[in-house]
Amino acid sequence: MSRRDQITDLSIAFGLFLVIGSLVLVTPDGPASPAGVVTALACAAGQAGTAAWMRRAPEAAIAVAIAAGVGIELLAPGVGWLGQVAALLACYARLRTPRRSLWVLGLLVAATPWKLTYAGWQTVMLAAAGPLLGWALGELGRTRALRREDERRRIIAQERGRIARELHDVLAHTVSVIVVQANAAEDVFDRRPDLARTALTSIGAAAQATLGELRVLLQTINAETAAEPQPGLGQLDQLAASLGATGLRVDLRREVTTLPAALDLSAYRIVQESLTNTLRHSQATRASVSVRCEGGSLRVEVQDEGPARAAGRVHGSGRRGIVGMRERARLLGGTLDAGPTSTGGFHVRAELPLEPAR
Repeated sequence: MSRRDQITDLSIAFGLFLVIGSLVLVTPDGPASPAGVVTALACAAGQAGTAAWMRRAPEAAIAVAIAAGVGIELLAPGVGWLGQVAALLACYARLRTPRRSLWVLGLLVAATPWKLTYAGWQTVMLAAAGPLLGWALGELGRTRALRREDERRRIIAQERGRIARELHDVLAHTVSVIVVQANAAEDVFDRRPDLARTALTSIGAAAQATLGELRVLLQTINAETAAEPQPGLGQLDQLAASLGATGLRVDLRREVTTLPAALDLSAYRIVQESLTNTLRHSQATRASVSVRCEGGSLRVEVQDEGPARAAGRVHGSGRRGIVGMRERARLLGGTLDAGPTSTGGFHVRAELPLEPAR
């Protein structure tokens, strides 16, 4: 579980405790004695606290939430049906399939007639509606999360296919160079050993570069090939000129030398996608691009001045573009961060290692 999830769960638990604890203190039919108030607040803390460890042990957490809810129901029935167990049921249904969560829902709804011992039918119906609503919200969240995960996997699969097609051309070129140099070395091996030695040195350098490309290529699976040569950072001027014709001025700053083909291609694609997103999803008229080698990595930064269009910056194709750029960086052993700036613009930053991971 990530640190972000932990912070979210703790926030939910704290907020839920504030709600339940406040209701315990203000409801007219709450506990009359100080001991009863302390006990009810302890039950409230126990029930709310289950949200903090629901992800790690959902069954145990929902069981504790129900048990604490029984205590709240006995001491302060006005707080709600078994306290606020409906909120915890939503968390549980978010994590478990209906095959399991419906059993918990059925148990909670079946127990609601207990309210008849001290309340009317209207209260019973409201008590039954709480768990039903909580389960529905949890199941909706679970379904949406599954759909987002399926979409993410589809985007990654498509991006890997594009990377595989692009790398095909790079590798085919390198292997062709090796073949030509090997034939040349064989032809002059006896007559001109110096030329043969030069050709063999070229073969060694090309082979070493090819091994790095193959490590990346083996992470993708795609049988298609590309017919057109792929661009690199050398084509950024043309890219900036083409975008300038649309009204987006691009300021370029490059401090790079010769790069491996896969790194050169991926860096160009990241810049291209970032500027395309600016054109599609921002009202910016100016963007800056910085590409430089620093500390064994290629750092790529793209930033526009914003603001975003009303439809949202990362809607639709924008979100897919960011996922694709992040996948490119990951396959090269690097990282990519993207998000809005404090001034209303948008910033993309990628760190790509100059040497392939071994």
